[in-house]
Amino acid sequence: MVSLFVSDTSEGMKERVTLKLSLISIIFVEVFLLALCCHESRCSELNHVKDFVLVDKKRDAVLPEISPSGSPRPFLPLLAPSPLVPFTNTTVPKLSGVCMLNFSAALSLMSVTAIDCWSAFAPFLANVICCPQLEATLAILIGQSSKETNVLALNGTLAKPCLSDIEQILVGQGANDSLAQICSVHGSNLTQASCPVKDVNEFETIVDTSKLLAACKEIDPVKECCAQICQGAILEAATRIALKSSELMSMDGLHILPRHSTRVNDCKSIVLRWLASKLDPSHAKKVLRGLSNCNVNKVCPLVFPDMRNVATGCGDGMSNQTTCCRAMESYVSHLQKQIFITNLQALDCATSLGTKLRKSGITKDVYSLCHISLKDFSLQVGNQEAGCLLPSMPSDATFDTSSGVSFLCDLNDNIPAPWPTTSKVPASSCNKTVKIPALPAVASAQSGFHTDNVRHFLLFASSMVLIMVV
Repeated sequence: MVSLFVSDTSEGMKERVTLKLSLISIIFVEVFLLALCCHESRCSELNHVKDFVLVDKKRDAVLPEISPSGSPRPFLPLLAPSPLVPFTNTTVPKLSGVCMLNFSAALSLMSVTAIDCWSAFAPFLANVICCPQLEATLAILIGQSSKETNVLALNGTLAKPCLSDIEQILVGQGANDSLAQICSVHGSNLTQASCPVKDVNEFETIVDTSKLLAACKEIDPVKECCAQICQGAILEAATRIALKSSELMSMDGLHILPRHSTRVNDCKSIVLRWLASKLDPSHAKKVLRGLSNCNVNKVCPLVFPDMRNVATGCGDGMSNQTTCCRAMESYVSHLQKQIFITNLQALDCATSLGTKLRKSGITKDVYSLCHISLKDFSLQVGNQEAGCLLPSMPSDATFDTSSGVSFLCDLNDNIPAPWPTTSKVPASSCNKTVKIPALPAVASAQSGFHTDNVRHFLLFASSMVLIMVV
């Protein structure tokens, strides 16, 4: 079942989407089949869902000039959570018995990881929440264990069973059983790979550890992505240990030859594990997730399908606006079936798609013409008017016995997708003049759910969860 609820926190009112798995989900199988049939045939009852979700919708608002750290002000529809207790998958993991990682040093961290990578939702939260959290967990486990082993990497013999043990522990707490595949993690990711240094003492004799720790002990998750204070220190440390092999050096000093960039990247993993060994697990997680988020928000993770139909319907010779917008809406509907993305990713995706459309011969602002907003690029929750944009700041899913698994999600924002002024590749997000908050602020006045129509929303919403479960 999918339900929405409002949570009042010290940071203000925030909307959450609670996605629940319960033993009685089987009851909704017939509902799912009916909803899916109606969705495919655009039956009238479900087609009217969009009419009551956001009644007063004004798409011509401009993007707000708000810094990434600005406080969000989303309108919050109130829909109480279901009283049903969600089904929890807790099993005793079957461990290899040979992995020497200190799992007890990061028990709470692994619980968070299991929830972030919850069975049904991991593929849809992989890019933003699940995989960054899993990668941080791996680095922290090895870093914490290095206090006893004095090494910052596992050998090839232990890497595979250790990764299997980690997966078994997480799956036992409800995580997806295909995490390695979803996040493209292999046993080699736990080794030193091509980096020539893994011994802690050797690392500390080569690297200016005081400088590294000073730069990365505390990071600003907003400023770091552009200022790169910690990232710069990590790159310098990784370069120094990669340069242990003198043949990697270029003529002008501390620079790696292009063909050896892979070794520097492998050494970055060693540096991150060392950092994780110097911080407590919760603090290390905050730092590592903040660093990974800089990369997450840099790139649009969506796959853009062939756009010939849009080019045909919306090209310069466009004769029918309705035909164009139907083609555009059909195209966007394919994007809405992929994954949840952040608002900054949505901004990049909108710009990237707009650039591709311009290159295909479309010069008119079809986003404005067809009322395309940023939320239209993320996975939809329940219906076509409830696109879920995750916050661009690092966030986690949460779990409790009454509200199930949930994550912060803005269902109401209608920030228009920006149409690119040229067909050139968009500039870096650090150079963009338009800024939006970590969780988008409302761009226009909106109405929430009408209580008389909650039944229709739940009918449609239940089909989404069953698609993920089945």
